[in-house]
Amino acid sequence: MEEQIIICETLNNGVSLITLNRPKVRNALNTELREKMAEIFVKLNDDPKTKAIVLTGGDKVFAAGADINDFLTAKTVDVYLRHSERYWDAITNCRKPIIAAVNGYALGGGCELAMHADIIVAGKSAKFGQPEIKIGLMPGAGGTQRLFRVIGKHKAMKLILTGDMINADAADQMGLVSEVVEDEATINRAIEIAEQLAGYSPIALTQIKEVANLGVDMPLQAALALERKAFQILFDTEDQKEGAKAFLEKRDANYKGQ
Repeated sequence: MEEQIIICETLNNGVSLITLNRPKVRNALNTELREKMAEIFVKLNDDPKTKAIVLTGGDKVFAAGADINDFLTAKTVDVYLRHSERYWDAITNCRKPIIAAVNGYALGGGCELAMHADIIVAGKSAKFGQPEIKIGLMPGAGGTQRLFRVIGKHKAMKLILTGDMINADAADQMGLVSEVVEDEATINRAIEIAEQLAGYSPIALTQIKEVANLGVDMPLQAALALERKAFQILFDTEDQKEGAKAFLEKRDANYKGQ
């Protein structure tokens, strides 16, 4: 029986768990894996039962980068015609909150994949880096752009130019990860956060994610205007009225995404 290279499970309370499953090659991101991952994200994005998504590589490794075998004979036109940006766009355009649970290596494309998440929970064994320079390449899926926006120019340039790795604590201090936990708790902690988010209004979650992601590349006043409009729009939802009522009645809110 052929082994699944990626596994998608539906958990309780509106959480979906995506697990990369190429342990023999440290979850290297070959074209097949990225294509299947994109298909899953597109499906979950349109699934009303999925409220939040956890992405992991398992207990030992997140993803050690792209599959180097793909680079041995590839020419410029070959890489261009793959249009791999569409696979990443499926994650970028996902409206659902994404929590990455990172144990072990998150290098190259693996680090870029983790940065596509909204929240990153790192185990103490986690190692982050963009080592493409060591094989005569450079990051090609956001490593030179997302990393700058997250940790600033000089920290990012050191990682990109040297190809050095940093551990979970250093990543936490730089602001690259949301929190650090013991390795055995990483996935469960990510699921716990996902379950918390899944209990909130999906409309509010979507608006927060959309405004935050768009606003970072906008002038401040334009971003603030976008924020105000989204804030105002939420007052016309049933979820907002339910949330306010539940707060005053000291009970859990029953959000319906309406």
